[in-house]
Amino acid sequence: MWEQIREDWIAHGRDWTLPGFRAVAVYRFGVWRMAQPKIIRAPLKFLYNALYRKVRNGYGIELPYTVTLGRRVVIEHQGAIVIHGYSVIGDDSIIRQGVTLGNRHLDRPLDAPKLGARVNVGAGAKILGAVTIGDDACIGANAVVISDVPAGQTAVGIPAKLLKPKSAES
Repeated sequence: MWEQIREDWIAHGRDWTLPGFRAVAVYRFGVWRMAQPKIIRAPLKFLYNALYRKVRNGYGIELPYTVTLGRRVVIEHQGAIVIHGYSVIGDDSIIRQGVTLGNRHLDRPLDAPKLGARVNVGAGAKILGAVTIGDDACIGANAVVISDVPAGQTAVGIPAKLLKPKSAES
């Protein structure tokens, strides 16, 4: 846990006061506590719940411990960030303010987005349902993604469409 938190601290510019770093640190603590024996886990539950609520209510970042979060994930800003509890976020990805990784259909509440490594999610983007975002993909600001985005592609708009690669335009 401490090595991952150290990596997260470095990824967040070595600033422990950033709300994004604090949210990720609380997440790491939540995951760590679940690996402890029940006798130890029980009192840690109260501390985790208090810290989780502080991050959620104070910074507007919902990042439950049930998320599969990669290493060095950066949450750049706070406010209106909602991450589905069964989402997967790959290593070195970036999440900005106003981002939602959520479910799309009420009758399939466990469907959640899966982001590959180094995915860059713009402010206000919504990624909904059981979609897969490939490695090195970019999601434009305020995009609404409801279908898969291949690796290395950029998706923008509502609903999001893929931009043509620069080499194909010339």
